[in-house]
Amino acid sequence: MSLDTIISFNGVSIFIYDHLVLKDITFNINRGEFVYLIGKVGSGKTSLIKTINAELPLKNGEAIITGFKLQEIKDKQIPLLRRKLGIVFQDFQLLIDRSVNDNLSFVLRATGWKNKNDIERRITEVLEKTGMHHKGYKMPHQLSGGEQQRVVIARALLNDPEIILADEPTGNLDPETSEGIMKILIEISQAGRAVIMATHNYNLLNKFPSRTMKCHEGQLVELGNMEIEFEAKEG
Repeated sequence: MSLDTIISFNGVSIFIYDHLVLKDITFNINRGEFVYLIGKVGSGKTSLIKTINAELPLKNGEAIITGFKLQEIKDKQIPLLRRKLGIVFQDFQLLIDRSVNDNLSFVLRATGWKNKNDIERRITEVLEKTGMHHKGYKMPHQLSGGEQQRVVIARALLNDPEIILADEPTGNLDPETSEGIMKILIEISQAGRAVIMATHNYNLLNKFPSRTMKCHEGQLVELGNMEIEFEAKEG
């Protein structure tokens, strides 16, 4: 494992209760890498993301996420791990009764930020990075789907995470809007964060080629360029 490795799985099997979802998976992801995670519904993509997030406990094998050993992690350490992760959901999960700025302020205060000026400064920074600096006063229902997803990405960046986990972030968006979201996520990876994106949108694999792993029949396989092209055509 190199100094740049931010996620390392070695011989990990993932279970939901007693049901084996993925078996004996081994891979490393480095800082600054953008990695697609593909596969059919129910193939294990979300379960893998939930394992990285310590939402699903690790029952066997070894996994290290930003220095935390999942096989040894204590309950009190899980919030510390999650501070190093930014989550981007398909269904946004914004608080609908408060503005964009108040959504972001809520997260910062919940994670220990107290100084009002620091909070306002950080909100401005993440909204500028996602092209939403002029929409902070708006309520979620006043935004398009693409704009809401940009706010979700801004929210994921608030605590300067080392890893972004994006679970179907373009699933509810049209092609043009999806490309805009992809460009933001790629820029985030180029700035040094690891980005893992689960997706069914195989057209993106052609337009924005990158490392691709596939959940298939209980295994996690790394795809070569020809296999990626085939998946994109089939998809």
